[in-house]
Amino acid sequence: MNVMTAEIYDDGDTLGGRITRARDLSSLTLEDTASNIGVTVETLAEWESDRSEPRANKIMTLAGVLGVSPAWLISGTGDAPQPAGISIAVAEMSGEINRLRELATQITSSVEMLESRLLTLIQAAND
Repeated sequence: MNVMTAEIYDDGDTLGGRITRARDLSSLTLEDTASNIGVTVETLAEWESDRSEPRANKIMTLAGVLGVSPAWLISGTGDAPQPAGISIAVAEMSGEINRLRELATQITSSVEMLESRLLTLIQAAND
């Protein structure tokens, strides 16, 4: 798996576990999440503890509020949510890697140019 891509396999968790994980990573309370999706705190708590399951329309709303795909929420397949700090760190590191690759290309080009000039000087000195 490429470290720059999100998790793309079934995580083995339950629907309730995925709801809880996504809510925690979104830094939302039970109260805020329940209010945003139009259910009681008790209903959301039952979903998170796998005592009941949301209807399809609530899964869609829940996925939107939590910033995850409905497919991941239902089955654990697809892109899993990542902690914000990790996402920022990955983006920063990716940018730094690209910058270093660009510098490496520039250095290689400069070395090749100097080698060519050196070869020209050596040939001129031998003539």
